[in-house]
Amino acid sequence: MAEIFSRTLGGDTARALWYHFAITFEALFILTTLDAGTRVGRFMIQDLLGNFWAPLGRTSSLPANVLASGLIVCGWGYFLYQGVIDPLGGINSLWPLFGIANQLLAATALALATTLFVKSERPAFALLPLAPLVWLLSVTMTAGWQKIFDPDRRIGFLAQAEYLVTQLAQGAVPPEKIGQTHTLIFNNRLDAAVTALFMALVAIVVLDAARVWWRALRGPGVAPAPATRAAEAS
Repeated sequence: MAEIFSRTLGGDTARALWYHFAITFEALFILTTLDAGTRVGRFMIQDLLGNFWAPLGRTSSLPANVLASGLIVCGWGYFLYQGVIDPLGGINSLWPLFGIANQLLAATALALATTLFVKSERPAFALLPLAPLVWLLSVTMTAGWQKIFDPDRRIGFLAQAEYLVTQLAQGAVPPEKIGQTHTLIFNNRLDAAVTALFMALVAIVVLDAARVWWRALRGPGVAPAPATRAAEAS
């Protein structure tokens, strides 16, 4: 980022400034992502726990909020810890999923916004979130498909896993790296499965939203009037 920005504005003199800007931007991006993820995760955990004991689902309850927040923080904290003690595990194994998960979450939000506009008094405004939704779905679903099934192992999770399996079968992996190779195979297959799950869930959400759009735009159905005796006689 610093190189690109310095070539556009400031030259070599401003490269250090742009470098610090990029570092600050990355740190703020990570922190805001963790903050938003923790908030959303807290609501989801409370919604789940509320099914077992109603007080845990009350968002106005401070103890319930603290419990749910603590659980979600421990969740992503565990992945960070695993990434430190195991270079091939933890957050490193799930990092390739961050981009597609982030974009599919945006697609879900745009589907919700489109639904709200369709059901409002001005449904024509639904085109505003619908246009980026169509673009985002086409790009992200295509990228997700490629990440799973692309034959190039530099892109496809399954292709990379199969390449590593072949390397093991041919004895091309040093003995001290066999354990790491098995871990990488599992991680790639796990990433492929989770990516497919994300895509399927978002497809379900969007298709169900489209059903709601169709019913809302058609308007309430008018039940046929019962036939009168005069009509029957005629």
